[in-house]
Amino acid sequence: MRQTPRTIAFHTLGCKLNFSETSTISRQFENGTYRQVAFSGKADIYVINSCSVTRNAEKRCKALVRQAMNRNPEAMVAVIGCYSQINPEELLRLPGVGLVLGNADKFSLFEHIKRWGQTSRAPGQDPVPGAREGVLTHEPVQFEPSWSAEGRTRSFLKIQDGCDYFCAYCTIPMARGHSRSGTIGATLRTASRLAGTGMKEIVLSGVNIGDFGKAHKERFIDLLNDLAGLEGIERIRISSIEPDLLHDGIIELVARESRLMPHFHIPLQAGCDQLLKAMGRRYDTALFAGRVEKIRSLMPRACIAADLIVGFPGETDVLFDKTMQFIRDTDLSYVHVFPYSERDNTRAARMPEQVPVATRQHRSRLVHALSDEKKKKFYEGQLGTTARVLWEEGQAGGTMGGFTENYIRVQTNYDPALVNQVTEVNLNNLGGDLVFLV
Repeated sequence: MRQTPRTIAFHTLGCKLNFSETSTISRQFENGTYRQVAFSGKADIYVINSCSVTRNAEKRCKALVRQAMNRNPEAMVAVIGCYSQINPEELLRLPGVGLVLGNADKFSLFEHIKRWGQTSRAPGQDPVPGAREGVLTHEPVQFEPSWSAEGRTRSFLKIQDGCDYFCAYCTIPMARGHSRSGTIGATLRTASRLAGTGMKEIVLSGVNIGDFGKAHKERFIDLLNDLAGLEGIERIRISSIEPDLLHDGIIELVARESRLMPHFHIPLQAGCDQLLKAMGRRYDTALFAGRVEKIRSLMPRACIAADLIVGFPGETDVLFDKTMQFIRDTDLSYVHVFPYSERDNTRAARMPEQVPVATRQHRSRLVHALSDEKKKKFYEGQLGTTARVLWEEGQAGGTMGGFTENYIRVQTNYDPALVNQVTEVNLNNLGGDLVFLV
């Protein structure tokens, strides 16, 4: 008699890279032995792909463990990813957590859960004596390709992992190891598989994607050039890329190739050179501004987003004002702002002149307001133009949405025939919540 499949639920915290990895890992369970269910419901096994960029991300992970156990006290929780790599013992002490896999071991989750089901403790029990039995956190040294496949329109394709930059505030090199990637040939084969699924757009993801290929003596720009000629993929987006690695050749290639979207996400982190140097960043404000100016000169309608950290140690009111002025003077579309979060074993955590949390939060609100102004101006600048929208899923009787080449949100009445189609629209009707209605 066939056994009823165990139910398993996945939840992802953090970056798009994590989402692509969760999607790849979850596909290992599509064999009839397990049935995937929503994380918000009752499951036999809960899997959390964790993040450790900020304390809030770690708190969120712990809260998700508690929520899972409230839904099913007999369940087993597996926590994988960056938080697992950085602080595994802390996680394994949480009631219900029976398995903690770091970034080198998370891709073998299926085998570990299969073995747990055969030999390990019963669900819901306290951790077994010798807690290390539930922990695997080898140093990540291999590149594991992955891609998201849940949606019908867009896939996040992991092309690179790890980082060699060791910025003063960041734990990513500790969590994900040194920079590494596959070859151009291997990446093209993976992209071809995605093209075969019917997806129209891929988003190139990684920790430091501009570093792609250096171990193989290959270059990111050459990968972009080859991907732009790949049949079956209509759109290619670049996720976050460091300003020192976003050289003129890449910008010119994006401007020249219609399949490469005019959409850039460039980490800024601070708008004054003194803080950039303290952070260990590899550029100054002049270089950053030059990259933005180069993009605007070739692609005036491009979306240019930036990341910013406020409240970094030593950020005085004067230095913060410099950052605000730099953002005002730079033709950015909007800014993603993050209050500085102390991370153990980083240089920044040991620096003097730590900024009070309340001050960080206040400065974050100020940057959010400035970002909102810039985003509104960016959207208003699109009025009266035409664009091509890739339409995504919607609900019958309701609406559906999509994004233009330069990542402008567009909405229309739901039409199932439009899903995963690219159509040209006129951007004439801007709604109050910054979405064009067509």
